[in-house]
Amino acid sequence: MEELTNNSFIDTVIRIFTYQFHIGEKVFTPLSILGLFLMFISVFVFAKKMRDFLVNSILPKYGLDESVSYNIGTIFRYSFIVIGSTIVFQSSGLDLSSLQVLIGALGVGIGFGLQTIADNFISGIIILFDQPIKVGDMIEVDEVSGKVVEISARSSTILTNDNITIIVPNSQFISNKVINWSHNEKLVRLKIPIGVSYNEDPKEVRRITLDVVNHIDGILGSPAPDLIFTEWGDNSINFTLNIWTVKYYSRPGTLKSMILYELFERFNKEGISIPFPQRDLNMGTGWDMLKP
Repeated sequence: MEELTNNSFIDTVIRIFTYQFHIGEKVFTPLSILGLFLMFISVFVFAKKMRDFLVNSILPKYGLDESVSYNIGTIFRYSFIVIGSTIVFQSSGLDLSSLQVLIGALGVGIGFGLQTIADNFISGIIILFDQPIKVGDMIEVDEVSGKVVEISARSSTILTNDNITIIVPNSQFISNKVINWSHNEKLVRLKIPIGVSYNEDPKEVRRITLDVVNHIDGILGSPAPDLIFTEWGDNSINFTLNIWTVKYYSRPGTLKSMILYELFERFNKEGISIPFPQRDLNMGTGWDMLKP
């Protein structure tokens, strides 16, 4: 009885997978549909593997920029997917004209429910060719700041200085204001405010400050650092330290911290006073206030 039951189950499974149905003039079975599905998955997986190999192993040998290599790899991936999918369709014998109704339904779906996906996809294509942002750029968009590590069809991946990965829809880079710290090149200028006591000589402060920053690795000598006397403040004379860097273009906060550490130590050593806000408070009795 148990053997009979097992045979019945096997026969049922075989009948399910060998059941024939027609799409147009082509005869399909669930097994052939599964094979077709696996072929499509293979095309996408292989396209990604080939892109990674191209970007990481082949193109760097020619000295191409990181963003250029990534764009070439992405174009190759999309082209491979289109060509591979076409070959899979043709090898299956499926008449593409029989899918006109499905394609029309997808068009209606994009018009109503898939507008956001279509918007992000088109934005991804614009980013790929127009390059308002590139892989490796340090950007700020919608209070998100970090390095662009990947640009895909629907979204882009931002890696913050805290090693947090943030996925941003591509349409945000087209419709919103984007600050790109390295759009043309990775050379950036940092402005650091500095205040000292009124008792100090501004020329001496300038000499000490420039001597400190000129010995910090990562600060360029050309354009040269400079200390600008900006104003007489309420409690201090105020300066702005202008420096240029390439090494720390994606980590400006780190460089600013290094400079402030070194300046604090040097100012203390040289006897330069760093002021703090002071307020005079006069107190008196109510009788004192009534005196003429």
